[in-house]
Amino acid sequence: MVKTFHSPGRHGYAVEVSPFFANRVACASSQYYGIAGCGTLLVLEETEAGLDLVRSWEWGDGLFDVTWSESNEHLLVAGGGDGSLQLWDTANHSAPLRVAKEHTQEVYSVDWSQTRGENLIISGSWDQTIKLWEPTLSQSLSTLRGHEGVIYSTIWSPHIPGCFASASGDGTLRLWDVKAAACRLVVPAHRAEILSCDWCKYDQNVVATGSVDCSVCVWDLRNPRQPVNQLQGHTYAIRRVKFSPFSRCVLSSCSYDFTVRFWDHSRSRPLMETLEQHSEFVCGLDFNLHTPQVVDCSWDETVKIYTPACLSAGAHTP
Repeated sequence: MVKTFHSPGRHGYAVEVSPFFANRVACASSQYYGIAGCGTLLVLEETEAGLDLVRSWEWGDGLFDVTWSESNEHLLVAGGGDGSLQLWDTANHSAPLRVAKEHTQEVYSVDWSQTRGENLIISGSWDQTIKLWEPTLSQSLSTLRGHEGVIYSTIWSPHIPGCFASASGDGTLRLWDVKAAACRLVVPAHRAEILSCDWCKYDQNVVATGSVDCSVCVWDLRNPRQPVNQLQGHTYAIRRVKFSPFSRCVLSSCSYDFTVRFWDHSRSRPLMETLEQHSEFVCGLDFNLHTPQVVDCSWDETVKIYTPACLSAGAHTP
């Protein structure tokens, strides 16, 4: 069963399930496909009947990404087209708690660290920089440079403290050490822009990238000269890749070809399932950490939550 929330005039860019509540989802959306106009941050709740709006906030520019706090169930950060990060509180109906505007172009990626004892945020921007923040967003702790193109994706390692991966229009996947404020590894992963990357939840050495070349590549960082597997099937650019929290080798991808696909990269025929339930670009994608559900959002003004057949009970193995 697919539950759908319709957001008229708002085109979805990113979704993330709350790490605290299995039925709560945040969605970053924009007017006019993010090209002009304002943005709306939505907090939705799944009920027996469907997906209901809990809270929404307007922002003066498009919103392109959102991340929940890993330590406070009420807090979330969004990245905007005006170069800003905003800290929002679900208990606050009006303005953000804090706004930080150091980036000079669109903030396309925000992520809150997951490793124990760490409480940090990273942001990736079209200004080709990555910034490290404390949750107060008072002033960035450091600015990391090295990419030679727009930065689309910045994702903390779920295993290694102080380590994150980034993906860029320069075709590279990079690994960073925030303590040294330095890039530790550069992988020329695609001969095209990379729009997304994600870490395997079970293996600290495995990262996936999704590219404009329509492929998902799975990398072992111990030997990154060539991918472990290259997943082919999408017909347009891959906007986001996400590893399953329940299965070591299962990941999902969404694309400008309007589809969401599920893969097992350990198989010789890795494609498990293709879902065609949107009528526009699918830009946001996330797995529920609590139950085998997936949530996605699209430029067709909808957010959908569902359990794919390939992830239902008995259909997959750890």
